[in-house]
Amino acid sequence: MDKEAVQEPTDGRIRRGDRTRRTVLARAVDIASVEGLDGLSIGRLAGELGISKSGLIGHFGSKEELQLSTIRAARAIFATTVIEPAMRSTAGLARVRALLDAWLDYSSDRRFPGGCFFARAMHEYAARPGAVRDALAVVDDEWLGLIATSIEEAQAAGEIDPSVDAAQLAFDLDSYLDSANLRSLLGRTDVYERAARSMRDRLESVTTVPA
Repeated sequence: MDKEAVQEPTDGRIRRGDRTRRTVLARAVDIASVEGLDGLSIGRLAGELGISKSGLIGHFGSKEELQLSTIRAARAIFATTVIEPAMRSTAGLARVRALLDAWLDYSSDRRFPGGCFFARAMHEYAARPGAVRDALAVVDDEWLGLIATSIEEAQAAGEIDPSVDAAQLAFDLDSYLDSANLRSLLGRTDVYERAARSMRDRLESVTTVPA
């Protein structure tokens, strides 16, 4: 049999499978940001997207694997939306501010319809040990670690007081973000401006250079 004739159908199936998976996960992250990861089911997604249930089982196998895949998809979107643009800023205070501003835009622009995907999922799974909670904890550690590392770079550049505990400052700044995201879902319209002001004041209290 012609090798190319075998290769083309195989490649076509792989491409179709990849498209199906992307379509499913795009819908899954939107649902989970509003209804939580427990709102996901293979049956529901198959019905909404007009895909066979057996086909989706072939892609994900179980509800937990669907949830884990959804977390990975949301992480990739977050990286593209928040982290990658901010990392183009100069290392140091400019990058710290860029990360925080990008996060506020990500939440307020409703990149996910339910606000921050991870805030919703972490509230849902924080007290439920298992693979899903572990995956969410890794994402949270990565985010706080990135802010703390950026603060340390600002300290090394002489922009932030070197006596400041970078991990504590990162925790404080992230708390403003979480507060704004949660209260925005309750219909408050001024919370992002308040969070931006709080973060600006907190950073100005530890910076060694003019704003």
